[in-house]
Amino acid sequence: MAQVQEQKLNHIGLETEKVEGIASMLNDVLSAYQVHYQNLRGFHWNVKGHVFFELHEKFEELYEEAKNAIDEIAERILTLGYTPLHTMTDYIETSSVKEAKNVNNDHDTVKFTIRDLQGLLMKEREAWRRASDIDDVGTTHMLEDYIGNQEKTIWMLNAWLSKNTINIGTSDSNS
Repeated sequence: MAQVQEQKLNHIGLETEKVEGIASMLNDVLSAYQVHYQNLRGFHWNVKGHVFFELHEKFEELYEEAKNAIDEIAERILTLGYTPLHTMTDYIETSSVKEAKNVNNDHDTVKFTIRDLQGLLMKEREAWRRASDIDDVGTTHMLEDYIGNQEKTIWMLNAWLSKNTINIGTSDSNS
């Protein structure tokens, strides 16, 4: 009879060898969130335009959500038995989301926010698939919440953009 190789499990019952890849992917997501968070803070502080007050509040709401996600992701990495990245250098080097330096036009800030959220979604879905493959329910559940919220936020921001688009050179009078 062939001997069955015993799988080494971590302290929460997941295969140690497979969990390392999930923790690495979560560090990628964490890095993207950190850059996204800082972009949102910059947009909140610096946005200009006719809808300043509306966007100032929205960016605060979004960066508070991102701040909570950052904490949850870091704690999940720790739960899996690994160390979350924790320096700006690591975040910048690792993040798929790029810094939005000197972006302050109302429409541009919203477009950059959509771009960031789309980048986060790609990373989260990839991590979700990997976590799902090893029955890491804690990670998949956490990521599902983020994915659902971000999809809705993208839809709402796109609706805001279309509402606030001014069609120059068209006439409203057809008489």
